[in-house]
Amino acid sequence: MQPENEFDPKRIERPDKVLLWYYILITVLTGPLSPFVFVPLLCRYFTLRYKFDDSGVSMRWGVLFRREVYLTYRRIQDIHLTRNVLQRWMGLAKISLQTASGSKHAEMAIEGVLEADELRDYLYSQMRGARNDLTTPDGQSSAGHDGGDDNAIQVLEEIRDAMQRIVAQKGADGGDE
Repeated sequence: MQPENEFDPKRIERPDKVLLWYYILITVLTGPLSPFVFVPLLCRYFTLRYKFDDSGVSMRWGVLFRREVYLTYRRIQDIHLTRNVLQRWMGLAKISLQTASGSKHAEMAIEGVLEADELRDYLYSQMRGARNDLTTPDGQSSAGHDGGDDNAIQVLEEIRDAMQRIVAQKGADGGDE
């Protein structure tokens, strides 16, 4: 049993209500385009769901076009926490998760979480833990020497020797084929 004040990301399922107020303020600042900005943000807020489990994090949202992203902690390459002036004033932040997908944009952007620093630290620890966890599904540790590297080296040496024999044979035949 953990204390009530300890951060538990598994309790985070929806964005905090402060995010809705942030969306309203952003909408007001857009002026005459407010309806076009507010409707998508409102739909996003009411459909946004998070799920943090032992192997990764998922995020889903959308009304007409449903979108779901699931990232395992192993795939996360980098985590960025950003706050603009309005977000700092409201206690919000955006946590962007980057993968090695080659995209210049974040694979997932978590917003509406008041404990952003704690969530970022949790994600970093899970990311590092997933990379340091070198156990195979059958429970054997791949950190130890299990002979897998020896098998790969042996196969590569056999390929090298076969290639050398082919090159030597072509050289002896005159290589005019």
